[in-house]
Amino acid sequence: MLYAVIPAGGSGTRLWPLSRAGHPKFLHPLTGTSASLLQATVDRLAPLTTPDRTLVVTGAAHVAAVARQLTVLPEENILVEPSPRDSCAAIALAAAVIATRDPNAVMGSFAADHLIRDTDSWVCTVQEAVRGAEQGLLMTVGITPTRAETGYGYLETGDPTEGVPWRQVAEFKEKPAAEVAEAYVRSGRHLWNASMFVWRVDVFLAELARQQPALHAGVAAIAAAWGTPEQDDVLGAIWPTLPKISVDYAVMEGAATAGRVATVPGDFGWNDVGDFHTLGDVLPTDDAGNVVLGTEAKPGVLLRDSSNLVVVPQSGRLVAVLGLRDLIVVDTPDAVLVCPRDRAQDVKTLVDELKERGEEGYV
Repeated sequence: MLYAVIPAGGSGTRLWPLSRAGHPKFLHPLTGTSASLLQATVDRLAPLTTPDRTLVVTGAAHVAAVARQLTVLPEENILVEPSPRDSCAAIALAAAVIATRDPNAVMGSFAADHLIRDTDSWVCTVQEAVRGAEQGLLMTVGITPTRAETGYGYLETGDPTEGVPWRQVAEFKEKPAAEVAEAYVRSGRHLWNASMFVWRVDVFLAELARQQPALHAGVAAIAAAWGTPEQDDVLGAIWPTLPKISVDYAVMEGAATAGRVATVPGDFGWNDVGDFHTLGDVLPTDDAGNVVLGTEAKPGVLLRDSSNLVVVPQSGRLVAVLGLRDLIVVDTPDAVLVCPRDRAQDVKTLVDELKERGEEGYV
């Protein structure tokens, strides 16, 4: 039985002003249903694991909201990180805690804020990754590219082996320029890196110790105190000293160079919900191509002679749009965003400017 770990962090700045530091995107119902992205992630894991083997790693500010949304999870399965230390510390802490429960466990790490359309296909892909992990490989789930995307990292893979569902990962590639991305897609050897990982906890922790000995020693000490009266003191003393680094940089790139990483290609309608334009592409639309998120809000939305809009009414006011197309309109109680859909990636710059101006209350 797989142990599932869900890192639930980040503030989703490209989804501002809906997503804020205090209520980030994974807590919002951006799935086209009433379920939040986090709840949808847990539901998707049901064929692979059970609530008692599902752990969420999240910040102190989000613990109460996570617990309210995930009442099926045991309280002790919500691991609290006192401050953000990037993905490696969060995932390594979960791996070390799982290892104290089951030293031979296979664990999967799946982000809290992704959308997947074909759950059955995704489950089958993860099951293949589990088989590779059982053989001692550090596995990823790669996404078969559907376009030359410059916003994702890539996995460069070796040639397929007949009868083996996974491919060796030769190298992790950074987000490429457009012409490089086009070459990646043409090559047939590159997959999108969706940061989905599956491995035996003992194999991962051994690799962590080889490449990041200080981080390994820190999480091992925290895990040894987990569930004891000393837990909070040990966590508070050690956590701020851990390196702030992603698991890709800290472990997976070096492991790939050493020939220890493989990937299972998947094609299951994956999307990382990075911005409002993306939501407009993946959620159901009306006849004019408009996406309205949260239609249960009253008084709601009035659209006339408008098309290809993404409208998010969150203030309780009526949002009316006349004669416009290809726009994003987000209305919250304290901030309104209006921008062209093709500038959705640039919303992050507004958040950066608000921070520079000291207006953290809006962030």
